[in-house]
This record gives sequence, C-alpha cells and structure tokens, in this order.
Amino acid sequence: MNNNPDFRSKDFLKSHINAIFDFYHPTCVDAQGGFFHVYNTNGNIPAPNSRHLVNSTRFVINYARMARINNDESYLEYCHHGLNFIQQVHRSVDGNQFYWELDNAKPVLENDYCYGWAFVMLAYAEAINSGLSEYKDALYETHELMSQKFWQEEHQLYADEYNASGQIDDYRGQNANMHSVEALLSCYAATKDEQFLDRAYQIASRISKDLADSKQQLIWEHFTQQWDIDWQYNIDKPDDMFRPWGFQTGHQTEWTKLLLMLYQYRPEAWMVERAEHLFVKGMEYGWDDTHGGLVYGFDPEGNVCDWDKHFWVHAESFAAAAYLVAVTGKEQYASDYQRIWEYSWKHLVDHEYGAWHHKLTREGQLISDIKSPLGKNDYHTLGACYDSLNAFALID
Repeated sequence: MNNNPDFRSKDFLKSHINAIFDFYHPTCVDAQGGFFHVYNTNGNIPAPNSRHLVNSTRFVINYARMARINNDESYLEYCHHGLNFIQQVHRSVDGNQFYWELDNAKPVLENDYCYGWAFVMLAYAEAINSGLSEYKDALYETHELMSQKFWQEEHQLYADEYNASGQIDDYRGQNANMHSVEALLSCYAATKDEQFLDRAYQIASRISKDLADSKQQLIWEHFTQQWDIDWQYNIDKPDDMFRPWGFQTGHQTEWTKLLLMLYQYRPEAWMVERAEHLFVKGMEYGWDDTHGGLVYGFDPEGNVCDWDKHFWVHAESFAAAAYLVAVTGKEQYASDYQRIWEYSWKHLVDHEYGAWHHKLTREGQLISDIKSPLGKNDYHTLGACYDSLNAFALID
C-alpha cells in the first residue's frame, strides 16, 4: 500500500515548506548577529562562530519566502536581521567586497566571488518581493558594483573570482552565472526593470546554447579565460562542493527550471527545447536504476563519476519537473516528478528530526552527521517546494 502524500498538492507543498523551516527557526537566529550555519542531524550547532556568505544570504531568502507563503510579516524582521549582518559584517569597510567565509566575524580568506554577489543580490530581491521596498537602493548598488567587478561584455558573462591580490582569476565557471540568472529573474520580479531580464536572457542563451558541449549538448562546469571548455579542471575532484568535475545532474535540471522561469517572462521556443533536452539527459545519465535517486555527476561519456545522492540535486530536479509539467503538459515529466519525490521522501527527508539529510551513499546510507554544512542549508529544498507551487499554479 502506498502511504506517500500527494506530492503535487498545495497543502502538502506548503506544509513541507513549514516543516523544513521548523528545523531551523528560531534556533538559527544568533542574537549577536546573523544566523547559525552548521547543524548536526539532531539540530545541534557544532560550529557557532562559523559563517558563510552563501548561508547568510540563503537564510534571508528563506525568511522572505516564508513571509509570502504564510502571509506573515513577522518573518520580515529576520530578513532585516540577516541583511544587517551581511551589510555590516560580510561586507568590507570600503564596500567593494563581500567576505566569503567568516570565523568570529573575521574574514577567513580575501578572495571575492561572483557567486556570493549573486546571492546578495537575490537576498535583496527576495526581501523586496516580500514587501521590504527600502532595499531597492541596495539592490541596484549591488548589481552595479557586481557588474563593474565581474561582468565581461565581450563574453556576455560574469567572471568568477578575484584572488587575494585583487586580480581576476583565469578560472571561468557556469555556476556563478547560473545563480546570477536566478538572482536577475528575482530582481526583475521585484523592480520590473528590463535591464535585469535582458541580462538574465544574455547569460541563459550563452551558457545553455552557445557553450553547451558539442557531443551531448549538456552544460559543462568549467571554462578557460576565453570561455573554452576546460575538461581537466578539478578532474580529481568530482565531489567538490562548488566546483566539481563532470556534468552535474543537478545543474542540468536547475538550468531546466531557470529556462522555464525565464520563458514565463520572455517566451521563446528554444528555451523549452533546451530545458527538455537538459532534463531528459540529466535523468537518463543521472538516475540510479539499481538503488534509485540521482547521482551527483557523470563524465563526458555518460559514466557516473560520483554516485553520492545530494539533497539539492533532488530538490532542483523535482522543481524542474514541475515546471516541465506546467509548460509542456507531458505525462513523462509528471512521472519524473513523482519518482524523484518518492526517493526523496523515503531516503532524504529526515522524518525524525526534520528538514533533509545533506548527502547519502549510493545505497542510501547517511554519510555524515552534519545536516547543514558551511556553504549549504535547506534553501534548495524549501525553494524547490516554493517553485513547484508557482509552477503548478500556471496550470490552475
């Protein structure tokens, strides 16, 4: 007998959003500033003084979405709380950098990442989308500075990193650009300013069409300074958190979602075509037919290079499937949505303590007692439920 909930129902998705959030709130709030970032499975906080820009911004994003989902403005005070910490502690005194990682409120390294700026921009945009219009100036300032620092007009893409010497690193990556598209779409929703939509379109077209590999027409992670595919970068690190080698299953499907979100504002047929291709191939190479679930990455020949099952890969993939159901109406994507959720519900959702487990072995065993490591939290899972609600609303 199938005892699974109705994964497509509004009531389920809203209740699961609240269940995820209950694991963190209000324990996550540090009265001294910002939020606690690292959590064990049971909710204990083993590293209370560690902060990561990605976590700091994602907590703000989650609180902003909670305010909208529950029509409850009380969550917005925590957006202020989080944004104040980002402005006062993560940001350098000269205002030209957001520190990637902090320990006891001191920078751990001096590198400056476009990825981090994208999430600062997204945090401001989501706060504005929840009614905090006073952050519009900060949003525009962040976008302008990010453009001055990272945007390379000749390539129509963002560079990735300034090193500790203040020089742009030769590395180029799709990941920072992908999350910039996510942020830019939210900025457009917040302001209706076409410049944000224009840039999201530019990046999405470059990454998903122009720079797709010639053989599989999938999105590789790493590129040279001139935006040629770099097949060797991190070849010994297929499990890296931010720059893994290989085709990332979750990034193929995350681009599916973003292309279909862009399609809602500026519909062009190629977006649906590319979205379907990326998702279908991601599922073909990424689904584990033996143990179920989606693997972290596969190589240029389609062979798995990292069998681990990550929470965010499944979250982004069911959200992508939801958008495909809404845009194409094809039953195969409804089936994909269901099977991704069934695996996640059985293996990744923590029914004892709440939220989702971070990472499992191929066979579904918990790898670590750390549920939320530095640089990750349940932004993906909460956000994927939120995105699924928005996708299914297109059908109603």
